[in-house]
Amino acid sequence: MHGYGGQPVRFDRDAEVIMIPAGDVVTIPVGTVGYLTQSLGGSFTIYIEGNLFRLAGEDADAIGREPLPTPVLPENATDEDVEKLIWEQLGTCYDPEIPVDVVQLGLIYRCELKHNDAGERIVEVDMTLTAPGCGMGDVLAADVQAKVDMIPSIVNVTVNLVFDPPWNFEMMSEAARLETGMM
Repeated sequence: MHGYGGQPVRFDRDAEVIMIPAGDVVTIPVGTVGYLTQSLGGSFTIYIEGNLFRLAGEDADAIGREPLPTPVLPENATDEDVEKLIWEQLGTCYDPEIPVDVVQLGLIYRCELKHNDAGERIVEVDMTLTAPGCGMGDVLAADVQAKVDMIPSIVNVTVNLVFDPPWNFEMMSEAARLETGMM
């Protein structure tokens, strides 16, 4: 018995994953069996031989899963439509160790939809981490950038990791505090 909860998964092909919490990229070979511990927001946290790994959503097929569908906007979408979709996409970005999205965790300090000189939509996001030295920081920031960048009509996304003010539990939504038992 592996001693860790989760649904068994088998890698159908070699796949690059990120070791949690160090953030190191490693390759899991075809045939490896692990245990799916989290599958929120399109990425997967998998327990293998005492370690946790994050498999990106675009590699879902490596464990026999489907990637999340690409977000869609109606034709002639307004900036308000785009902003709503941006926040929906941010809500699909999960800390790989905590089953709560970055919005509910209070990690998004600023999210601004702007227009460049050509009138195209650009997005700027300031976000933080639960701990400044977290090895998953760049991974979370890249996930935020990729999820927002998937939105039609957005031509550029900038994600800045900031640590002022420092994150604390009070920044979490009430739902997130309930989910994590931090009430």
